[in-house]
Amino acid sequence: MRIGIIGAGHIGATLAQHFARIGHEVAVSNSRGPETLQDLVRELGAGARAVTPAEAVAFGEVVVVSVPYGRYRELPATGYEGRIVVDTCNYYPERDGQDPDLDSDATTSSEKIRDHLGGADVVKAFNAIHWQNLRDRGRPKGDPERLAIPVSGGDEEAKAVVAGLIRDIGFDPVDAGYLGRGGRRHQPGSRLYGAELTAREVSALLHAV
Repeated sequence: MRIGIIGAGHIGATLAQHFARIGHEVAVSNSRGPETLQDLVRELGAGARAVTPAEAVAFGEVVVVSVPYGRYRELPATGYEGRIVVDTCNYYPERDGQDPDLDSDATTSSEKIRDHLGGADVVKAFNAIHWQNLRDRGRPKGDPERLAIPVSGGDEEAKAVVAGLIRDIGFDPVDAGYLGRGGRRHQPGSRLYGAELTAREVSALLHAV
């Protein structure tokens, strides 16, 4: 699979490493330009390249968005037709500035990103796990210490693709529901955010809400 990644911070770079390791083609980008990513690309190996954000969108069958939420308006706004967008972003007012829509819970960060991207098929994932755990705690299927990663979105086929990627890098996906209600269940301040839980434990929490 071709995977474009916008944002090369902790989560974006860690996902690039995982996806390249299991054989996907990876194009990684950031706001500072491809020339600043050469060390990362060399680490990722032959199946990786450094590109601009627009080129990452054009390249990817899956496009991972992993930027500070406060900068989501800088994302390319077009070109997502036929692509799955994975939103890893979180809203932190102290970093991103106040967003009245989110402060009032009128909507979610993922829904605002989806609207900016022209209604793309957005799946929220990888936002609730600490990046060190994402880097270090992948486990084989059936391992009792395998952690779960909640996933939310409105397109079942898109969620299934993202769930497969999660399994392939050593975690268990758990469907949290649609992008709005589901996303609220694993955004900052929720019981699932930052929790180190198995799939069974996450499912129990979701059913308890």
